[in-house]
Amino acid sequence: MTDQAVDAGGVRLSAHSATGGHFLGRTRELKELRADIERAGLDTLSGRKAPRARVLLIAGRPGSGRSALAAELVRQVADRYPDGVLRARLSDPDGTPVPVERTARELLAALDVRAPAGAAEDDLTEALRAALAGRRALLLLDDAAGAEQVDALLPDAPDCLVVAVSRGPLTGIADVRPCTLGGLDTKSSVQLLTRYAGAVRVTVDPRSAESLAEACQGQPAALTLAGGWLAARPTAALSDLAKRLHADTGDGTPLARVFRLVHEQLPAPAARILRLLSLAPAGLIDPHTASALAGCSVGGVRATLDEFVTLGLLHAVDSPLPEYDVPGCLHPMLRALAESRDRPAELQLARARMLERTVRLLQACRAITGTDDPQSREKLGGLPPELRFPTPRAAADWLRVRRPALLAAARLAVADGELDTLARRLMSQLVRALVAHEGTQAAAADLYGVHGLVLDVAERRGLPREKAAALLNLGDLDARTGRTRDALARYRAALDAGREANDPYATGRAMESVGGAYQELADHDRAADWFGRALAERLARGERAQAARLYGRIATAHTYAGRYGEALRNWRAAAAGHRKEGDVAAHARALSELARVQEYAGRPEEALRTCLEAVEWARRAEDARLQAALQLRLADTLDRLGDPAAARLHRSAAARMLDEGPPEGEASQEQSANACEIRSASDED
Repeated sequence: MTDQAVDAGGVRLSAHSATGGHFLGRTRELKELRADIERAGLDTLSGRKAPRARVLLIAGRPGSGRSALAAELVRQVADRYPDGVLRARLSDPDGTPVPVERTARELLAALDVRAPAGAAEDDLTEALRAALAGRRALLLLDDAAGAEQVDALLPDAPDCLVVAVSRGPLTGIADVRPCTLGGLDTKSSVQLLTRYAGAVRVTVDPRSAESLAEACQGQPAALTLAGGWLAARPTAALSDLAKRLHADTGDGTPLARVFRLVHEQLPAPAARILRLLSLAPAGLIDPHTASALAGCSVGGVRATLDEFVTLGLLHAVDSPLPEYDVPGCLHPMLRALAESRDRPAELQLARARMLERTVRLLQACRAITGTDDPQSREKLGGLPPELRFPTPRAAADWLRVRRPALLAAARLAVADGELDTLARRLMSQLVRALVAHEGTQAAAADLYGVHGLVLDVAERRGLPREKAAALLNLGDLDARTGRTRDALARYRAALDAGREANDPYATGRAMESVGGAYQELADHDRAADWFGRALAERLARGERAQAARLYGRIATAHTYAGRYGEALRNWRAAAAGHRKEGDVAAHARALSELARVQEYAGRPEEALRTCLEAVEWARRAEDARLQAALQLRLADTLDRLGDPAAARLHRSAAARMLDEGPPEGEASQEQSANACEIRSASDED
């Protein structure tokens, strides 16, 4: 397996500069960590094999180079773990712990293991341990907020290694090998400054370089910002910067003092853009996000972002699209500056612009898949050129790369509570884009989370129609993953919400879904009752095609219950309804099922006549696969009637039809519109 990454994130300032690429310092720490991998644990000393993976802890304050050291250690020992390296970041940039359920799901995806949508945390962590059992893999868990997060993800595989990065100790996890970081040594600190400031300035004034390293207390993040400031000012002397930092008697760490200096020296527009980047979802920034936050052009902001990378204020993400992330150690300071320097109304307006831009990008992402549709072509033509995707493949790649940020944007918009209209539009477009490019099955886990957010907003705002739609969608996803009783509860709640909203569509679908859930639970009497209630609704509204389909569902429930008379009556009603509607294929299928029940009821002659009639209708519908299935059923019936020669003829005809029929993939298309519908207040969305 190749090296997979689930947002490695973190601060890499002590290991790789923007211009270098070689790890600096930490020789002693690396040696000790590598030795700890081989050192016997408490279980081994007692004669037992370790039941779980070994855990190495790299502890230190944000900005100390802890993530960089972990990455370098992983690079050095990765070849010992042939089953690959998995990376996950356990805290969001603002310090909020990432739910274990989300991390476990991402790690399972990296292992090519599909987890059921909506699965509980315990089920996901158990699936992760099962997937890693017997493997020799390495897990890098960056920015852990506490021992509980790490403990839940530990593999029960002694041949695996876990490298955890945290601010403090992981109390409660047995046999953790800690490595606590301080500052870099003076030599490595000066080398890091040299990469930015150039060898000449350091060589002519080595004492000032050492003084600057001392002012930064050897902290890699502070040294990187200082080096970036010097690189942007080729004529500035190291001694000037060292004096400024020593003279700064304000509160805070060396990193905070250097950051204040860098921020104050930025031009006002650039400083404002930098502060607003703290609002980016998941700390992930692309030019469109930065452009919307700042209210400026995409091209202009791209140059500013690249300048921030040079200054050490942003990291360029290894991605097929232009993407950046805010260093975790700088995010709290950026957020505090934004809240103190910018008015709350300005920050809220920036969030609204960002969400509106995201909605329009998602509209374009979905519309590019339907260019054969005149309405989609018209919508695409109305978008500005910078919001269009050249091809469906480009749109799919954008959706895949930006997926973590898009899901984070939905979560943040819902948590905000003041932008619910934008949040609803965003979630509607996100669901449609995911279904258009990935399909309902592949995107089920993401869809489950988004529908849960829709439900939160609908309940908060008192929107029963949207509440019903969200509950129906969640119920469908629960039903597909075998949680039938959970699905039943969702459908009943959706029925109540649909009645409150006076929404006949939601009410009818909820009734039918309740019946389907009871059928799955083998409670066929209740299933038939609920299908009957849904049928009455359809008949009252004159929806004859849907009524014919429901007659078939009622007949199926009666068949399972052994009430063949009721089943025959309802299949005849279904066949008649489809015939009146002119649906030839559906009429043929209803006759086919009628013949099946006639056989069950011990009426083979009637079944034979009905089956012959069904074959004729299937021929008119030009449905070769249905014709073949009916020919096989005819053959079985003829065998029971004592005519094996005729049965062989029908089996031969079925074989010829199957050989000439369409490829299996064309036989059925995924029906995902109703399963992932989000009702919006605006028809435009």
